[in-house]
Amino acid sequence: MEFEHGPNAPDRRELAPFPKLLLELGPLVLFFFANARGEMLAEMFPALAELGGSIFIATAVFMVAIAVSLIVSYALTKRLPVMPVVSGVVVLVFGALTLWLHDELFIKLKPTIVNCLFGTVLLGGLFFNKSLLGYVFDSVFRLDDDGWRKLTFRWGVFFFVLAALNEFVWRSFSTDFWVSFKVFGIMPITVAFTLFQLPLIQRHSLDQEEG
Repeated sequence: MEFEHGPNAPDRRELAPFPKLLLELGPLVLFFFANARGEMLAEMFPALAELGGSIFIATAVFMVAIAVSLIVSYALTKRLPVMPVVSGVVVLVFGALTLWLHDELFIKLKPTIVNCLFGTVLLGGLFFNKSLLGYVFDSVFRLDDDGWRKLTFRWGVFFFVLAALNEFVWRSFSTDFWVSFKVFGIMPITVAFTLFQLPLIQRHSLDQEEG
């Protein structure tokens, strides 16, 4: 078992953008659905009712979905995607704590910890001259090394901003609002941030240089 190779490695295997997006976002969508329809799921599957309220059912569904997405990803590429694995490990650990202690605090802390971890890893990688963001976006963008470094720095800072936002929302609003924000708030913010990076991506695109 091995992890995916670097962004410009000649033997790197990668999923097409749509299946990759589906595997990465699918568990999050299921998390939202299970939280919104927790009572219905408890009626359909009585064993789930023993977990408690909707947020605990959603947490269990999220954990299973994350595990399945990683298994499918490995089956298709024969390599594990680095950042989804990190996120998945945190989900499984904090999800287990949430269910075991019956305290939703742990699953709410998960995005803060994951985003801080990603931000630290990305910025720390730059210290060792490693542009780790290429492991995530190389199937979408082909950039030169300087472009990956600049984009990695920006995303590293952005992850810390997301962590701060998560802390503000879960501490200030209801659990249902936090779940909705996690699914329908973080994604538009992330898309908007990505669009703002297009000028940098265009300047450092290898496809443009080859053209």
